[in-house]
Amino acid sequence: MRPDLPYALAGVILGVLVLGDAAITPDAAVVRALDVVLVLVMVAAVAACRRYPLVALVVVTGSMLGFYVRVHGGVAAAFAVLGTVYLAAWRGHRAAAGLASLVFLGGFLARDVSLAPADLVILERTSLLLGWFVAANVGGLVARQRRAYLEQVEQRAVEAERTRDEVALRRAGEERLRIARDLHDSLTHNISLIKVQAGIAVHLARKRDEEPSSALLAIQEASGAAMQELRATLDVLRAPFDADPVGLARVGELAERTLAAGVPAHLTVVGDPREVPAEVDQAGYRVVQEALTNVARHAGPATAQVRIEYAPALLTVSVTDDGQASPVRPTTPGVGLRGMRERVTGLGGTLDAAPCEGGGFAVRATFPLDVPS
Repeated sequence: MRPDLPYALAGVILGVLVLGDAAITPDAAVVRALDVVLVLVMVAAVAACRRYPLVALVVVTGSMLGFYVRVHGGVAAAFAVLGTVYLAAWRGHRAAAGLASLVFLGGFLARDVSLAPADLVILERTSLLLGWFVAANVGGLVARQRRAYLEQVEQRAVEAERTRDEVALRRAGEERLRIARDLHDSLTHNISLIKVQAGIAVHLARKRDEEPSSALLAIQEASGAAMQELRATLDVLRAPFDADPVGLARVGELAERTLAAGVPAHLTVVGDPREVPAEVDQAGYRVVQEALTNVARHAGPATAQVRIEYAPALLTVSVTDDGQASPVRPTTPGVGLRGMRERVTGLGGTLDAAPCEGGGFAVRATFPLDVPS
């Protein structure tokens, strides 16, 4: 089901409700073509309010206030405004939601007072609407706080899981190094002695013009082979443990997985891809991975642009999205951004992460490359 479909259905239901309320209200005026157009404009705005909450708030408030002033139907004209006020407050537009509430309530009350200045029913209805609008604003703020709390809890759980994995990997690496040291200190020394003694015995036998025994030659050959195998084993034990090595060559796979998760990601490579240090290669991949994860979690409906640029002495990796981030609402750096910055600066690079002027968020990491002289 398309994400906008529930909003479109809600808009149609609200439009039918507004027209039906105007038809049964005793003192309502006749609904004319312009009034129907105002209702249709409201329906379209509600259908698009998920993607454009501020625009929908302005359009719905204006169209429903205009409809009520012209027709003077029942309170059903306020329902669509209440819904968009709640959504705007939930998406963080608190000032706009409060201003729309005041404008609609002011126009609603002015229209009623112009018809019956001393009517007690008007005061009761206005008080009821005031309570509804306060509840919509407060409800939106509470829902936003709850969502932020749940995201924080989820982020802490992810970080705790990541920390547990890192601790387990570190302990495994320490154990591998301990085994490698023990093998090197004991077994390597003894096999080396066997090889040296066998070599000396062979040399002395040939110096006396005697043919070394087949057993002695076998010992010399076997000790040499054992030393080679032992050195290979020690190299494996001492190597960094990474069962699934990653690098910039796999960013395309990462973009495909992000697309499957609902976030279109387009990859652009500038310059001639070449071999870079393994640490930089892996760090560049991790920066793209974390940035795309943040786009999927926090940017809302958005498209991501991934750019990898190879220069003679620099490697630049950037991820830019057109999501809901804005310079007006500064982003609080989370664990992911801090981890990216530590990873990049640890390799002598720089990381810039900030909202874009026209909306969206941009992450740009630059790594210095050692160029042979």
